Amino acid sequence: MPTPNSSTTDTPDKGQLQINLTSEVTAAPIPDASISISYTGVPDSQLEQLTTDSSGQTETIDLEAPPLEYSLDPENEIQPYAEYTIDVTAPGYEPVSVAGAEILPTIKALQNIRLRPVTGDEGAEEVFVIPAHTLYGTYPPKIPEDEIKPVTETGEIVLSRVVVPEFIVVHDGSPRDSTAKNYYVKYKDYIKNVASSEIYATWPANTIRANVLAIMSFTLNRVYTEWYRNKGYDFTITSSTAFDHKWIPERNIYDTISIIVDELFSNYLSRPNVRQPILTQYCDGRQVQCPNWMTFLYLPIISAATSKAPPLRIISILFLYPLALLSACKYSITKNFRLNFHYICYPFHGFIYIFTCIIISYLRNSDTNFFRIDRIPDHQKITYYLFIARSCIFFINNSVHILDIYNPFIHVLQYRFQTT
Repeated sequence: MPTPNSSTTDTPDKGQLQINLTSEVTAAPIPDASISISYTGVPDSQLEQLTTDSSGQTETIDLEAPPLEYSLDPENEIQPYAEYTIDVTAPGYEPVSVAGAEILPTIKALQNIRLRPVTGDEGAEEVFVIPAHTLYGTYPPKIPEDEIKPVTETGEIVLSRVVVPEFIVVHDGSPRDSTAKNYYVKYKDYIKNVASSEIYATWPANTIRANVLAIMSFTLNRVYTEWYRNKGYDFTITSSTAFDHKWIPERNIYDTISIIVDELFSNYLSRPNVRQPILTQYCDGRQVQCPNWMTFLYLPIISAATSKAPPLRIISILFLYPLALLSACKYSITKNFRLNFHYICYPFHGFIYIFTCIIISYLRNSDTNFFRIDRIPDHQKITYYLFIARSCIFFINNSVHILDIYNPFIHVLQYRFQTT
């Protein structure tokens, strides 16, 4: 192990922490909660006593953390973050303790905690123990898989484009562990949690972007191919590093990672002429060797050497082949899923829908005999409407895939023909 320079590494730095409390049931902020912060392993060493405001947030406080150089040196073997325990109590809610919150130097840590309302007598304390960071602790290496998966239709709605889900189901264990709990997690929150668990938030911004793109591509591959559901499981992804990413319930995230995930969350990586996101597998490059995969620990070095290079270039250097940066469709879960999916994911579809409705409405009310739709026999009306649809497609089929264009027309024609 290299001997650090005492003039720079023996002097601790400062990190920041802000805590946000919400109700597990209503997601409402919890004001006037009492929060105690101490060193992990030394519960009697209370360092701070905080109270949440009307927004359920505490003030941002400074806490001691190891020197910044620890998290930037690939050869460093000293723990580069400090661990703190957060104890939370609030009237009407069960107390919660989070042991092992990780504070990195110069970075603001964000600890989001959801409290469960007390339903009977005084509730028992819920304890979350945060395991070691994947770059510092020892975890099972990733089992190699094909980066491009076969896609088979299951009889359900098959999306013609990659879609960012609002929620994913995380199985907190290996796939065959039936005792592990399933968590419903918002997609962006999942990516932020994984990135905070697998890289250091002190790394350069483009390094973080490169890693986030790899994490999102891997995750969207699991979503797009329905990898686990096609094997009979009822979840989207696992928290086992042997199969997927390391996801940790109730762990803290970091502001540098959170901002970049919000910036990039609809993007993913693929190969030229490949529709699905590729399964971007990676390792740390020190505890686990992975030829032709992305190596986390050497990304800061590569990013520093190519500081002006975009994240896609940094990833391509490590994967040794060209990649394409694509954007997935974003949607929210609604009752009218099919309608909302097409008109949010395909910008032209909303225009086509309105345009077709205007034409059909005009034809119904036109006084010109040639355009009087009521003079067309019923069995020929659907043919007439399809003629209009094909005419519209002729003008825009260079912008949108012709097969996708038919989807909004099908909605219009099914409704309009029934009401004619």
